[in-house]
Amino acid sequence: MIEKGGYIRDILASTAGAPATAHGWVKTRRDSKGVHFIQLSDGSCFADLQVVIDAGSIPEDILKHVTTGACVRISGDLVESPAAGQNVELRAREIELFGPADSQTYPLQKKGHTMEFLRDIAHLRSRSNTFGAVFRVRNALAYAIHSFFKERGFLYVHTPIITASDCEGAGAMFGVTTLDMQNLPRVKEGERKGQVDYTEDFFGKPAFLTVSGQLNAEIFALAFSNVYTFGPTFRAENSNTPRHLAEFWMIEPEMAFCDLQGDMKLAEAFLKYVIAKVMDECSADLDFFNKRIDNTVLETLENVVNNDFVHVTYTEAVKILEKSGQTWEFPVHFGADLQSEHERYLTEQTFKRPVIVTDYPKEIKAFYMRANDDGKTVRAMDVLAPRIGEIIGGSQREERYDVLLDKIRQQDLNEEAYWWYLELRKYGSAPHAGFGLGFERLMLYLTGMKNIRDVIPFPRTPGSAEF
Repeated sequence: MIEKGGYIRDILASTAGAPATAHGWVKTRRDSKGVHFIQLSDGSCFADLQVVIDAGSIPEDILKHVTTGACVRISGDLVESPAAGQNVELRAREIELFGPADSQTYPLQKKGHTMEFLRDIAHLRSRSNTFGAVFRVRNALAYAIHSFFKERGFLYVHTPIITASDCEGAGAMFGVTTLDMQNLPRVKEGERKGQVDYTEDFFGKPAFLTVSGQLNAEIFALAFSNVYTFGPTFRAENSNTPRHLAEFWMIEPEMAFCDLQGDMKLAEAFLKYVIAKVMDECSADLDFFNKRIDNTVLETLENVVNNDFVHVTYTEAVKILEKSGQTWEFPVHFGADLQSEHERYLTEQTFKRPVIVTDYPKEIKAFYMRANDDGKTVRAMDVLAPRIGEIIGGSQREERYDVLLDKIRQQDLNEEAYWWYLELRKYGSAPHAGFGLGFERLMLYLTGMKNIRDVIPFPRTPGSAEF
């Protein structure tokens, strides 16, 4: 274990004149007139530590293995660095080789690599500048999320990964089974004759990987008031777009005694808090993204943190879009779901700040959203942000038993699968609300990365489940 003070981030913050020991992986090696220069990284910060090896100071049988990709421990003295952008460098006295790397075959050479190539070597891509920055931001963001809810008294709930119900009512779920696919048991008689007999399966019924922890979080909200879940979710959508994954992480808070107004207030406070935290902790990484990936990253993040969000109803938003004079790829009319082009127009052209759109038509929203008195819309809200569009989706939940049961039947959902969800409305029901936020979607926003596969350690997509 590296002791505190032994990380490269701590060494770079030290003053010249002190001894130091650094552990890490060699990013580059350059030889010049008997002096060797090594860039060493341990992943603790964006900057590398420059190590200077004077001729004859290290035995040749060790030095010859200190090549790009090798893992080493280097001890020496910190001296003032003449190079721009760094205060100190390490003058090596001793090198211990932990693991060599063949410099001719090591995939991460000192040259530009495409994102597609780096996805194929996900076991090594985290050593690159781009992905080192991505995963430091991911770590800081996850910590900020937990801190936000902890400071507000929320209970952290671990919701099931295996479920019998479809939260969104839209299908596209991964089945979970122990049945022999080559010899499936069949129902021998009755209306279901010939169909798969799930009573012989592990759970005695069809089971799936969860698409959301929301319904389970509602159980705990109606006992602990304010809760949140933060875990993996799964969608079996055959989509290869840069915005879709088969496995991703979701943040889903649920609040009892909360209406749509309270839900929107929490969503705005949440985004401002976590973005500000990451901007403070990962400034060097975000500077890199702003320079190399998207030069609007810092500007748009500051826009979120420093401005109040605009509130408009879906009906008002549609009128704005219809009067815009724009030619849309997806036509705009009441009842149509807003697309990314519409969302970005509202945030980037009309209001030039984040926008919360509320009260969507009931036909385009999930069954659990509370019906408005007009009979046409539900108490839903989407938070739209410049540069990316929708970043949070939420609603006040339907707390009335009869209304919820009717919605389940209208959408032809399996009523039996939601028996417990309905029962919550029979025993001490209360107004409650919540929202969902895709962790990787927020990572795209923070980093400016263009493909969601590049902000998760090991992407799962159609036809790909490597590593």
